[in-house]
Amino acid sequence: MINYLDQLHESLKATRASDQDGNSLELEEASRRAVALLTDAKKASKKILLVGNGGSAAVASHMQNDLCKAGDTQALVFTEQALLTAYTNDDGYESAYESSMKLWAESDDVLIAISSSGKSENIMRACGVAQKTDGRIITMSGFSPENPLRSIGDVNFYVPSESYGVVETAHAALGHYLTDSLAGLLD
Repeated sequence: MINYLDQLHESLKATRASDQDGNSLELEEASRRAVALLTDAKKASKKILLVGNGGSAAVASHMQNDLCKAGDTQALVFTEQALLTAYTNDDGYESAYESSMKLWAESDDVLIAISSSGKSENIMRACGVAQKTDGRIITMSGFSPENPLRSIGDVNFYVPSESYGVVETAHAALGHYLTDSLAGLLD
């Protein structure tokens, strides 16, 4: 147990961030920019859209809950079972979030894209729609430092670990920080 917690602690401390041009950002600056994107969306009555698969979908759903309840912000996840399975059955899993994004995404909405590997095709396609609609993007990824998701967002958070549990837990902590900041729960 201590070894696992040490690994989690080290990965949290080693989390890196970058901007849309791949420039490194201090974690405090990246967090400030991400909170500003969320705050701007809230003030402009824009939506925060969240996507993820598996454990990352659970992180996205939890963030959506906190954004709506504590942050008093319009937020959507695209994991409603009947609709998700209809899209995946008819169009393929790789385009399921893309289809939902085409239906819901508007200019200046914020997409939070979460993927442990940073390589999920359906997450990348959702980001493509956000870009085409002049949306803003915050990404959370892990595993390989060269994963493609890490270079697509306005703000990109990267957890340097190959462990799903460590990456997902770090993403959950980051999500709590962002939503608590938006809600004014942090000093």
